[in-house]
Amino acid sequence: MGQLDSEAGRYANFTEFYPFYLSEHANRTCRRLHFVGTSLGLACLVTAVVTLNAGWLLAGLVVGYAFAWVGHFVFEKNRPATFTYPLWSFIGDWVMWSEILRGRIRF
Repeated sequence: MGQLDSEAGRYANFTEFYPFYLSEHANRTCRRLHFVGTSLGLACLVTAVVTLNAGWLLAGLVVGYAFAWVGHFVFEKNRPATFTYPLWSFIGDWVMWSEILRGRIRF
């Protein structure tokens, strides 16, 4: 797994963090729920832009995280990395989503 910054107890960069992120998504159902939640979040973002209704942004965050957290708590049985690494977890979710979409990670 990635290198931790010994002083801060945090990963030094996203490249080191991402293998840890993937290890937290070993369960296929968890990955599927992440993919669905992220896709719905993206749909909400598009809807917000098209309708000029910012409420869809909040809806996108809620639906995206709801699916992901069900995946973690029910299927993966771990604590979402977003609680400790919110920005890198958000980025990791989009990277994982794109890798699933391209067939690099099994759906």
